[in-house]
Amino acid sequence: AGSHGVVARGVSAFPAAVTAQMVANFTAGGAAINQLARQAGATLRVVPLSIDAPTADFTRESAMDTQGLADAVAAGFGAVDPAADLVCVGEVGVGNTTAAAALAAALFAGDGADWVGRGTGVDDAGLARKAEAVDAALKLHGAALADPLEALRRVGGRELAAIFGAVLATRLHRSPVVIDGFVATAAAAPLGRIAGDGLDHALAGHVSAEAGHRRLLAE
Repeated sequence: AGSHGVVARGVSAFPAAVTAQMVANFTAGGAAINQLARQAGATLRVVPLSIDAPTADFTRESAMDTQGLADAVAAGFGAVDPAADLVCVGEVGVGNTTAAAALAAALFAGDGADWVGRGTGVDDAGLARKAEAVDAALKLHGAALADPLEALRRVGGRELAAIFGAVLATRLHRSPVVIDGFVATAAAAPLGRIAGDGLDHALAGHVSAEAGHRRLLAE
């Protein structure tokens, strides 16, 4: 779970405070994922990453500094049990579909309109603001986004970086991983760019309704 400074640009239908409320619901066992995990006999681990301190607005500066990226990747890496039979990664973070769209555009080209979707249900004006935010980020960070890890640092978020770390851990531990949804797919994608076989152990849990997910999976 992470918090995003880009939310200040009106890219979400919900305020940033909802992230903490959802984390509390997960912790209390009241969310759908709690019931799914219980039915599957799976252990659910929630990893909040400084949700009271949003990342920087990546349309104005890098979302994280180098240490912040390293800390988030390490948190995800360390959350994975090396002996796990199967790891499933998911996320929560108001604004993170905008971060995921920016990361996808950085990794696979295109502009904001190519990658943004309605996320939690933004209207047409909100969708336009999301596309504008992605385009502003691409213009600001420019050629630096050619490096997958630098793209993750500049336009990602802490939960995206942590998912990257968790997927990296499962690769090294030789555990299969199921990646759930557009945001988690974008978070794992840098590993596929760094190493051609980096995601050979991964499966997509589904194709979400988010506009760019099918294209992202194809990439």
